[in-house]
Amino acid sequence: FEDLRNQIGFVTQDTQLFSGTIRENLFFVNPTATEEELKDVLKKAACENLLNRADNGLDTMIGEGGLKLSGGEKQRLMFARIFYNNPSLIIIDEGTSALDLVNELKIIENLTEVPPANWDALLPSDASPFLKHAFLSTLEETGCVGGDTGWQVAHLGLYQADRLIGAMPLYLKQHSYGEFVFDWSWAQAYQQQGMQYYPKALCAIPFTPVQGSRILCAPNQASSQIQSQIITGLKSIILQNQLSSAHILFPPNEQIEALVEQGFMLRDSVQFHWHNQEFSSFEQFLSALTMKRRKNIRREREQVAREGMTFRHVPGQLANNEDWEFFYRCYENTYREHLSSPYLSEAFFKLLGQRMPENLHLIIAQRNNKPIAASLLVVDTISSKAYGRYWGATDHIPLLHFETAYYQAIDYCISHGIQTFEGGAQGEHKMARGFMPTTIYSAHFIADPQFAKAVKHFLDRERQGIAAYVDELAEHSPLKSTKVHP
Repeated sequence: FEDLRNQIGFVTQDTQLFSGTIRENLFFVNPTATEEELKDVLKKAACENLLNRADNGLDTMIGEGGLKLSGGEKQRLMFARIFYNNPSLIIIDEGTSALDLVNELKIIENLTEVPPANWDALLPSDASPFLKHAFLSTLEETGCVGGDTGWQVAHLGLYQADRLIGAMPLYLKQHSYGEFVFDWSWAQAYQQQGMQYYPKALCAIPFTPVQGSRILCAPNQASSQIQSQIITGLKSIILQNQLSSAHILFPPNEQIEALVEQGFMLRDSVQFHWHNQEFSSFEQFLSALTMKRRKNIRREREQVAREGMTFRHVPGQLANNEDWEFFYRCYENTYREHLSSPYLSEAFFKLLGQRMPENLHLIIAQRNNKPIAASLLVVDTISSKAYGRYWGATDHIPLLHFETAYYQAIDYCISHGIQTFEGGAQGEHKMARGFMPTTIYSAHFIADPQFAKAVKHFLDRERQGIAAYVDELAEHSPLKSTKVHP
């Protein structure tokens, strides 16, 4: 009878695990099992996701005070026990009732591998246009990322039975240009310790300091589980490929907790955003400002008007090839004046104008019907936001930048009921023009424990400085005081 019993494996609906390590729970079957044998049965039971989450591998504690397991993970460990004995017959008493489908994390080296509808189906309702398949794929197809740009495409895709259920826009970076969160000093210190900082993993929208979802989840799916699997998979890629770090720039607040739980450190940044207070006109907006700021803006606008400047607003649907070519001359000139090279190409803007015209709005400054400056807004009517991204001029006119890139854009937002205008990264000068400071975050995972400890100390000190900076900015608000004095 004993010989017969040893040929039968029995998996019950109720899992029989105890508080201890994964190894100890498997030793319950055979305490002499080797490391290779244990990993083999775990692989057969599809426990890869569990092992990826286990910081100490087989010696990770589970149960009370340890790693929390889902019902499906508990049942997979039960199957791993059974597989070790290699029984001739397995009897299952609803032992798969809690098993979830096995998800597979893949690296997407070119977004054309994913149908646009499949990628865009993952986007939340308030996703910015920058997360769309059209925007990201246009960057790739026009050579702004990939190739020898230092932005190697390595998007993460989480698949369930060949269906894309989660994703993360990801790049392997050979430098830190075009990020707007500066870690050059980290790279230098890392290399001074004899370690290689690049390549690093970067989850961000290239050249675009905009907050938004960074872990995309299909609707009607367990978003917390998908987030956990993608973050865990990202960390595994870092460790297995001996990369220095992973950086997730400007995630939304609702994704920050999941990142912190998996060992990411937060870094504060300050941007300046304009908020529409149901203004019916630019004059009404000015009335909300202090007298000093109101007078200064009027003076700047009057000075530009005396130069004979007029402005042409061109919705993306109406922009022609000549408009895009002129805009690019302006955009390129901004970089040339700073002895730099533009990140984006003319081909990028022209193709984007074809693919996403409903999200684009050109503002062209003219004198005597001759265009001399331009700025571009990216508009998201669903979330009621406009993003001021790019500006340039062929002739120098004092204060023209403020009029074209800020005041004309604010006028547009007021007339179209847009609630928020983000004018780009940094720039205290924006406060004098009605923009208010906003703290946003980035999340960072450093593979080397000692260096991670040093970075954490740095971030703690930096956070205190930024908090004091924001408090100081608040004392110089351009808005009228709302305090009621006795």
